Amino acid sequence: MTERKPRPVNGEAEEPLTVGAPEVPEAAMAAGEEGEAAADREGAAATAVPTVEELEAEVRRYKAEAEQHWRQFLHAAADLENYKKQAARAREEAVERTRRAMLAVVLSVVDNIERALEYGGQSDTAASIVEGIRMTHRQVLDLLANMGVRPFEAVGKPFDARYHEAVEVVPASVEYPSGTVVAEVQRGYLIGDEVLRPARVRVAREG
Repeated sequence: MTERKPRPVNGEAEEPLTVGAPEVPEAAMAAGEEGEAAADREGAAATAVPTVEELEAEVRRYKAEAEQHWRQFLHAAADLENYKKQAARAREEAVERTRRAMLAVVLSVVDNIERALEYGGQSDTAASIVEGIRMTHRQVLDLLANMGVRPFEAVGKPFDARYHEAVEVVPASVEYPSGTVVAEVQRGYLIGDEVLRPARVRVAREG
């Protein structure tokens, strides 16, 4: 606080008033210096060069991320390849089903031709007709062979449920012991190594 002196009396010269500078507490000065030092340290930290350990840690992190992305890519590629294989199998199965359905129709035609040959061969007057049917029969069998279809023999073979369908049981004999196919009612066919249609047969049984 400024101290006021008494005003001069009887014309005495007035002394100028002086105001002293405020004193700054030492604690405030210390706090200011500490703040400046902290600011200097923050600036130095912001511009500091990363250490070798920090750089190696960054490299490891990026490498781990790259490996993860690569695994994800391989997984997606494997899924795509599996889908392609499944789609290819589905197409092949659809084609095979259609092929079998068409071949079954052709086989029914072959059956009718074979019946005509069997009955027509008993008449001399139908010789020319029978010969024409026989030629047609051979052509159809050749067509089936080109498609991988062929008949298989059943008569005299042991009965096998994979290849034969029993439609009648007849007494066994010396020529046809029990469990042997005696005759074909309808011929069986293979497509490749698989059964396209089992043969319908008569089977010998004892007693």
